[in-house]
Amino acid sequence: MYSHKAEKIDLNAEYPCICSRRGCLKPIALTDAFGCDRCQQIFVVDRSGLTLEELSTHAPYKKTWHWIGNQWNRTDTTLRDTFLPLSMSIVVIPLVLLFFVRHFPAILWIVLVFIIVPIPALLVWLAYRR
Repeated sequence: MYSHKAEKIDLNAEYPCICSRRGCLKPIALTDAFGCDRCQQIFVVDRSGLTLEELSTHAPYKKTWHWIGNQWNRTDTTLRDTFLPLSMSIVVIPLVLLFFVRHFPAILWIVLVFIIVPIPALLVWLAYRR
């Protein structure tokens, strides 16, 4: 039975492809990287040798995986990684709204609520969609 603990990636071994499942990740000579023989993706091993990172991606954050003996597990960012920005936005947005409510007429408050407030929600949705 395999454990869910990350194992060190052997730079001379072949692994199943993360993307296509039918392909095979083969080591690229003289590098710490693997290439898939089907989907042509290239993955780089990090310095610790425990995680594999997608090399060519346009995402704002890189996808990483770790090998647990029989399959790849995704190394996801957790709430711990995003807690500070999320909590700061939860505190700052209401404070800014309170400032505008007290110092501007009601019509500007309505414009704020229906136009400016959804913008941070849209930005968060765009940043974290998959």
